[in-house]
Amino acid sequence: MIYLDYQATTPLAPEAREAMLRWLEGPGEGIGFANPASTHKGGRAAAAAVEVARDQVAALLPKDGRVFFTSGATEALNWALFRGAEVMPGGVAGLSIEHAGSLQCLERLNATILPVDGAGLALPPEGASIPENGIVATMLVNNEVGTIQPVADFAAAAHAKNSLLLCDAVQGYGRVAIPGDADLIAISAHKIHGPKGVGALWVKDGIDLPPLMFGGAQEQGMRSGTVSPALCAGFGVAAALAAERFDADAAHVERLWSLARDLLPEWTINGDAARRYHGNLNIRREGVNGLRLMSDAREIAFSLGSACGSGSGKVSHVLRAMGVSEADARASIRLGWGRYTSEQDLRDGLNAIKDAARLQGVN
Repeated sequence: MIYLDYQATTPLAPEAREAMLRWLEGPGEGIGFANPASTHKGGRAAAAAVEVARDQVAALLPKDGRVFFTSGATEALNWALFRGAEVMPGGVAGLSIEHAGSLQCLERLNATILPVDGAGLALPPEGASIPENGIVATMLVNNEVGTIQPVADFAAAAHAKNSLLLCDAVQGYGRVAIPGDADLIAISAHKIHGPKGVGALWVKDGIDLPPLMFGGAQEQGMRSGTVSPALCAGFGVAAALAAERFDADAAHVERLWSLARDLLPEWTINGDAARRYHGNLNIRREGVNGLRLMSDAREIAFSLGSACGSGSGKVSHVLRAMGVSEADARASIRLGWGRYTSEQDLRDGLNAIKDAARLQGVN
């Protein structure tokens, strides 16, 4: 199978897998499985590994804050929004194209939903829509159409009203510059070639965010529960690789973007053609049924939109928020690539998708 679904998840880096194995060793091979909260030698070694990973993850984030490991970005977003709303009671606002991990929280908090334009870019923040002493949620890179949002503008608008800016940086972390003016940042390991099941919430210094869970006071007293050294180590190495390979990965993604645009000139881009991450290509073609396209090109892994909503049968809430018709939304597909995608794989994959479209009478 040719994998072109990098927004859903990315292949685990061999270096990250190797880093994890040491902390999964059983009796006879060491005590890498030790609990990092234990005070014996094995526990102290495991705790040290977690802190090394924390520093590696933090190296790609602003310097004036702390990293707290979570089970993933969804947990981080829930933590920031629900607990943040307790100490910032003035209300919540967020973009209409946020990931479900934020959007469903926003709905439960009766948040003000902020619109986007036809390219998927947030409209300039207006004073009346920004809460006073509250929270504003603005994603960095949209997971479905790849548009890069003006986070700095929303941070300035939020700070002018004594509110906090929460940034979902899952699709941008390790790929584009992380905004230094955010107050809370959610990230995930498995979008940067790390393991699933671990993410983090970055909290700016001076912000008094209440703990997420109570129990053993792990994670600096903010998130109780035994921390997995293996998952943290894998995340840390993946982050270190992302930093080391930042320029090389970006150049490779640009080459693949150019190739994809050359091979699919008749398809219309969903989202801004310029202000976007070029490892995400969301496109549509009149006459195409996206669901059937996936069936006919089943040896190619791509998607119709967000992985977490792909089984619902509903059209993308992101495309609808952009004003895309239901028919055009159902004719849309999302392609994603990155570090381990070869030019030949992309060429073969896109040609297979074009062949599948011809079966629908679309040349």
